[in-house]
Amino acid sequence: MSAIDFSDPATIAFLTEALTAAGLEGLEISRPDGQLRIVISGEGGAQVAALRAPGSAPVVVKAPLAGHFCAEHPAAAATPQTLPRSVSDADLLGFIRVGHVLLPLRAGRSGVLTRLLAEPGALVGFGDPLFEIELPS
Repeated sequence: MSAIDFSDPATIAFLTEALTAAGLEGLEISRPDGQLRIVISGEGGAQVAALRAPGSAPVVVKAPLAGHFCAEHPAAAATPQTLPRSVSDADLLGFIRVGHVLLPLRAGRSGVLTRLLAEPGALVGFGDPLFEIELPS
């Protein structure tokens, strides 16, 4: 017997319909590779949450284009970043510099910034890893 793929939208839809038909308010499934929670609300509405498994891989913030990596704004005083530190999804983590243009790098997720993966001032390419963020469990 093969394992159920909880990342498949058809599987989620089937489970949601089955819960609604049975009159249940929700379902939570925990496995070593993650958690799935479906909560039925109101007239057939549902909330689905796929939760990260404890100890799963962190999120890696990657370079959106090639350029020079700046961990701080070039005009700011050189104060090294203290890691680990909490970040929100909108926090500014650094910049990619192309000539005189600075492209801001946002965290994109809330969590704990744990590692700097590129050296400040290094020339990075598209998709190169820059930061590592641990998501809350």
